Amino acid sequence: MVFNMNKLINIQLSEDENAVIILDQRLLPSKTEYLRLSTADEMYDAIKYLKIRGAPAIGIFAAYAMYVLSKSPQRTLSEYGDYLKSSRPTAVNLQWAVERMLKAENLREECHAIHREDIAMCKAISENGLSLIKDGEAVLTHCNAGPLATSQYGTGLGPLILGSERGMHFKAYVDETRPLLQGARITALELMNAGVDVTLICDNMAGEVMKAGKVNAVFTGCDRVAANGDTANKIGTCGVAVLAKHYRVPFYVFCPSSTIDSSCSSGADIVIEERDTSEIIDLYFKEPVAPLGVKCCNPSFDVTPAELITAIVTEKGIINPARLL
Repeated sequence: MVFNMNKLINIQLSEDENAVIILDQRLLPSKTEYLRLSTADEMYDAIKYLKIRGAPAIGIFAAYAMYVLSKSPQRTLSEYGDYLKSSRPTAVNLQWAVERMLKAENLREECHAIHREDIAMCKAISENGLSLIKDGEAVLTHCNAGPLATSQYGTGLGPLILGSERGMHFKAYVDETRPLLQGARITALELMNAGVDVTLICDNMAGEVMKAGKVNAVFTGCDRVAANGDTANKIGTCGVAVLAKHYRVPFYVFCPSSTIDSSCSSGADIVIEERDTSEIIDLYFKEPVAPLGVKCCNPSFDVTPAELITAIVTEKGIINPARLL
C-alpha cells in the first residue's frame, strides 16, 4: 500500500472486512508502513502504543475494530469494547465510539457512518477556524491535530490546510512536543505537505516566539473537554496557554463536539495517562540521554483551565468555554 500524503489515508477497513488497516504513526516521518490488525490484542496494542493516535482517529479506529471483532465469538462485543476502552483512559472519543457501536443495529453501516461524519466535522471545524486567522498571519501549534490524528483536514491544523488549498499563505511555529515529538514528526510533515511555511521549535522556545510578536494565535487540538470548559491535551499545552495569556496571544482549542464530555464536571475529574519512562530517556535517541536509574515522570496529558482558553472551535461553531455549563 502506498502512502499518499494528499489523501492521508490513516485508517480504513480491509477489503475483506476482517481487519482494520492503519498507518503506523510511530515510524513517521522516516518510514511509511501499514499494519493489518485483526485481533483484539493487536487493536489494543495499536491504541496503547500509539500506532494509531489522535482522539478522533482513535474513535474511527475503535468503530472499525468493533465491527471486525463482532465477527469473533471469543468474547461478547461488550467485553471487547471494555478491553479497547482500557487501552487509553484520557481520550473520550474512544469511549464514545465504542458505546455508539454497542447501541448500533447495523455495525457495518455505523462504523462507516462514524468515519464519514468525522470527515464532515473536520471540514466544518476548519471552515469555522479559518475565520480566526487572516492571510499572511502565523500560528503556534502544540502536538498534532492534523489529518493523521483525525480524517482529511484535521482539527487544529484544519484552518491552515484548508486556507492553503484556497491560495492563502500562513506561517506556523511548530512545537516539537516532548516526549513523543509528534509536532516534529507529524505536524511539521503535514503542514509542509500543505504548503505552509513551517518553523520547528523546541518546546521551551514558545514563550520567546510569543514575546517577539511572531505569532497571532495558538491553535491546538484536545482529547477531552470537561463540562466547565477545561480541556485535556498533550502534555505541555497548559504551559503554552499560560504563556499565551501573559503575552496576550489568543489561545484556541479545536475539537469535534463528541470530545465534549458532559459527564465530566471539570478538568480535575479527567484521568491523566502515565506513560513509560523510556519515551523520555531513549525513544528516538541512539543512546540514553539521562543517567541510568534516574526517576522519571511522564504524564501524557495536562489540563488547560477554561479561563486560559479564548474559544473552543467545533463543527457547530466557535464557543466561549465559559458557556459550556
